[in-house]
Amino acid sequence: MHPPSRRLAALGAASLALAGACAHPTLPHTVPIPVSAALSMQLAPASRTLDSAIAAGAAPGAVLAVSVAGQHFEHAIGQLAVDDPRPPDGRTLYDMASLTKVVALTTLAMMAVDEQKIALDSPVVHYLRDFARGNGEKARVRVRDLLLHDSGLPPDPVPPLWQHPGSRHDALTEALGANLDTVPGARMVYSDLGAITLATILERQYGKRIDALFAERVARPLGFTRMRYLPPREWREEIASTEIEDVPGRPHTALRGDVHDENAWRLKGASGHAGLFSDADDLLRFGEWVLAGSLGRSVPGALQPPSELTTWTVRQNEPAGSSRALGWDTPSENSSAGSYTSARSFGHTGYTGTSIWIDPTREIVIVLLTNRVNPTRDTPKFGMVRAVVADAVMRALFPDATIVAR
Repeated sequence: MHPPSRRLAALGAASLALAGACAHPTLPHTVPIPVSAALSMQLAPASRTLDSAIAAGAAPGAVLAVSVAGQHFEHAIGQLAVDDPRPPDGRTLYDMASLTKVVALTTLAMMAVDEQKIALDSPVVHYLRDFARGNGEKARVRVRDLLLHDSGLPPDPVPPLWQHPGSRHDALTEALGANLDTVPGARMVYSDLGAITLATILERQYGKRIDALFAERVARPLGFTRMRYLPPREWREEIASTEIEDVPGRPHTALRGDVHDENAWRLKGASGHAGLFSDADDLLRFGEWVLAGSLGRSVPGALQPPSELTTWTVRQNEPAGSSRALGWDTPSENSSAGSYTSARSFGHTGYTGTSIWIDPTREIVIVLLTNRVNPTRDTPKFGMVRAVVADAVMRALFPDATIVAR
């Protein structure tokens, strides 16, 4: 059995027994990820690197989780928030921010393509007539362009969605009517608007909101008990706080269990660009599932990685020079993947201080969760922490690793 399969098989029975708890307000008491003592010793330098970053004030706390060759490592440091001295662990929930784009949105999009609900090269207006509103050649925008971030859409809605009252439907109507900034396919511009548009396509095709789709199609079948949108209030004590904001209608204390992204908040916490929460355990298990799929391997259980997953995680070079895969990103200059992951690697980051990188060449998954936006998003000390930690992991595990030209 392949390494990711061993990991999933070991936890499968216990996880599936708890799968129905995803929607229950009581926080599930999951079994911690089994870690390797030998791997923990080997990765001690990486632990010290993360410890130093947290001690220097990069974030209140952090959890590093690694899967390699069927073994697992986890290290937590710091505290849940600047005003909460309790230590985090592998079951602490963090706001995933833009990791939502790959864990939820891209995964659901792959499934929709596999089920012929959508086609990558179909125009967006085929699924959303109201997308045609706004200036620019919007009729030329394909589903593929939304995943590649080369649709011509601006990064965010202008003005921001959160500045206007109204229903979730009203907010989506505003988002879909956005003007293009440039011609579709001309340049890569990382766009939350594109993710919001793609999520709306999926919601219309399946007749369900994205949070319900993710719970039904991904989280429950994979046995994830703490990865979800909209964590219940009863879970608050095990959620790492994010920012103290001054946004009308939002709490004036640190956000805890409420999505940090303001536009996702306007969308009732359920969007394709942000809104997902998870602990390190579930995110590492997701990474192993994707790793298996990127290698063309099957896994135990009914939910198999989509058949085209390998294609989706490879750099597309559309437009020329872009580092983007379909939904996912690949390492580029000054990447959060560091300098030692292979060119075949793929991953993503989240604004709150989260990241996942997967290297099929080394069969490794590296997860880093932090709440670097607590109490404020002005955190210059966070900088290249993700890249430095990834490098420390790779150097410790693979002494023969050399710097990869980006």
